[in-house]
Amino acid sequence: MLAHANRVTTMGHLAASICHEIRQPMTANAVNAQAGLSWLSARPPNLEEARLAFDRIIDSAMRAGEIATRIRGLFKNVPPCNERLQINEAIDEVIALTRGEADKHNVSIRMLLADDLPLVEGDRVQLQQVMLNLVVNAIEATSMIDQGPRELTVSTGKDDTGNVNIAVLDSGPGVAPKNVERLFEAFYTTKAAGMGMGLSICRSIVEAHGGRIWVSAVVPHGAAFQFTIPVRRGNAR
Repeated sequence: MLAHANRVTTMGHLAASICHEIRQPMTANAVNAQAGLSWLSARPPNLEEARLAFDRIIDSAMRAGEIATRIRGLFKNVPPCNERLQINEAIDEVIALTRGEADKHNVSIRMLLADDLPLVEGDRVQLQQVMLNLVVNAIEATSMIDQGPRELTVSTGKDDTGNVNIAVLDSGPGVAPKNVERLFEAFYTTKAAGMGMGLSICRSIVEAHGGRIWVSAVVPHGAAFQFTIPVRRGNAR
């Protein structure tokens, strides 16, 4: 229940950005519909241009539908459901919901997702909640700097033991050494308005999946939050 409340709170924080993401395909649909009607009204009608306009409407409508599906999935309060999933796809969905927030703060997102990763076994929504918290925190941290590039890098790969590793690196002010050990404790926060539950919930989710989560400094500045998800025996793509 607490994890669900945290997820809903985070999504509420992103409400304006999510509305912007949905508004874009809706605006594009209105423009393309007008264009399609104009091509049909031409003398003679330009059916090819009209068809292209209506194809763009279909594409935009599907995009809006996909965004709505992602939002609905993250808002649901359902029991954990283990499934085999491709972590890169789950991450892509989270990034699609947070790009608006990143753009608002002039933060660029770079994706370095490894090819041919094995499937992991776990709850898709819970793992996406971990990513959502880490990415939103990274955007907030990066938006605090006044000089230098505001960059956020999300990467995936395999560690030395073959487990899937996910990393979120930011170019923010970093984490003070005295805070590193306590960041994942419940109710501990370095934010003036924070509750200190987001990273604690992230740790609980990752550990429940048999993985671990940690943070380290990035040179010359910034922080790298990483977590691993074990690959089950007999796992196949």
